[in-house]
Amino acid sequence: MFTSVDDVSARLAETGYLASPAVATTVFLAARLGKPLLVEGPAGVGKTELAKAVARVTDARLVRLQCYEGVDESRALYEWNHAKQLLRISAGRDESWDEARTDIFGEEFLLPRPLLTAIRGDDAKVLLIDETDKADVEVEGLLLEVLSDFQVTVPELGTVTATRRPFVVLTSNASRELSEALRRRCLFLHIGFPEEELERRIVRLKVPDLDEALAGSLVRVVGALRAMELRKVPSVAETVDWARTLLALGAGTLDEAVVRDTLGVVLKHQDDVLRAAAKLDLDTL
Repeated sequence: MFTSVDDVSARLAETGYLASPAVATTVFLAARLGKPLLVEGPAGVGKTELAKAVARVTDARLVRLQCYEGVDESRALYEWNHAKQLLRISAGRDESWDEARTDIFGEEFLLPRPLLTAIRGDDAKVLLIDETDKADVEVEGLLLEVLSDFQVTVPELGTVTATRRPFVVLTSNASRELSEALRRRCLFLHIGFPEEELERRIVRLKVPDLDEALAGSLVRVVGALRAMELRKVPSVAETVDWARTLLALGAGTLDEAVVRDTLGVVLKHQDDVLRAAAKLDLDTL
């Protein structure tokens, strides 16, 4: 997939994803070693976008399993098309059950979900298991089987083994601790908030029409907000949203009036807005 760490950085940058050296190195190793990549960090720092960017630069199909409380095997792996099976049984009323069973548990009636889809076929795929920490612990057992051997057993059809392994990215916001067994099977990457210079480059890339000096001021103000004790500090995605807001308003500077009127773009709780308005000192930034 990639020839070097620099190749990862350059190709991701072509898609608009500016990767730090740590991110580029870990992506390169995951691709070279064939290991799943577990990416943790606060919301909005680019964990999901990393998987999407890798899919774009490698011309691979993105297969996404969105985890949530209550997601089960039928949603993650496969299920049978029961309505179609009933129609098939009704159409063959003169058949014995053994004859009908052989037919209705075939490929035509199988509904592959993300995990099975990712390991079937010879085309290049990126499997994104998004917000893994929101899934129930039982789902981790299913992931262990898939990520260990890249195979899935369908009792009626047999074992499906990947002929071409997908590039796997698991994301987590660390709302609960993932099992050590799952972690052992992955390379680990923590994506935190970027350094000021990198975030300024991200803003300039995503909002190229924004004045460079204003972009620098914006990033410094966001850094000051992150240093406060807030319920929810601004993410990189919200920094970009704020930049787009300033551009839409035609703001030339980030003065107190502009900040006061637009804090709701980056802060999502009223007590955070009040705390930031009281403590933020633009003259020192």
